[in-house]
Amino acid sequence: MVCLSGGMDSTVCASLAARDYDAYALHFSYGQRTEGRELDSARMVAQTLDFRDFLHLKIDLFRHIGGSALTDSNIAVPKAPEHQPIGQAIPVTYVPFRNAHFLSAAVSWAEVLGARTIFIGAVEQDSSGYPDCRPAYYQAFQQLIRTGTREGDIEISTPLIHLRKSQIVAFGLELGAPFNLTWSCYSDAEEACGECDSCVLRLRAFDEVGTPDPIPYAMRTR
Repeated sequence: MVCLSGGMDSTVCASLAARDYDAYALHFSYGQRTEGRELDSARMVAQTLDFRDFLHLKIDLFRHIGGSALTDSNIAVPKAPEHQPIGQAIPVTYVPFRNAHFLSAAVSWAEVLGARTIFIGAVEQDSSGYPDCRPAYYQAFQQLIRTGTREGDIEISTPLIHLRKSQIVAFGLELGAPFNLTWSCYSDAEEACGECDSCVLRLRAFDEVGTPDPIPYAMRTR
């Protein structure tokens, strides 16, 4: 099973899972600014990779809770910093404890299906600095699964967590990941802004690999 956002990292995970397993996709609409565009991307990726099933879940609690630029229209999505590294501090695009909700639903569905592995495209290096993308977070959640599920044998796989973004792009190209179908922008759904953390990290990665990013951008200045 893959937690498939439709972004670059989850699509590389999906390509890896489709290569090695009969794969199922789980996608969440949680009130994020680009939820419609992300859903379209996730569906197309799952179809292209011939996934066995695609489950779309809607979660409205994050929009009610607020506190994140991704789910609260009163908080602007910031531009990536020009003169300091991205990810040095937890940004306003962090959605509080989001991945725990995603993983909980994934584990529930995995128990029903009999799935043994859950892929999630968490990345610690070259990331926006989210605390729920750290290896220790997934180690702790793994223990929760062992003690709180019927068989305790479902494994969380984070194959990208120690990779740099350029390494993820290179790995995805090796796997034949459909990057042209993906969407990573935090703020726009027609053309990626090219200025938010996610866009800038992605553009830098493709540039380092020497391959053009195939999705449309309003700006490609960094």
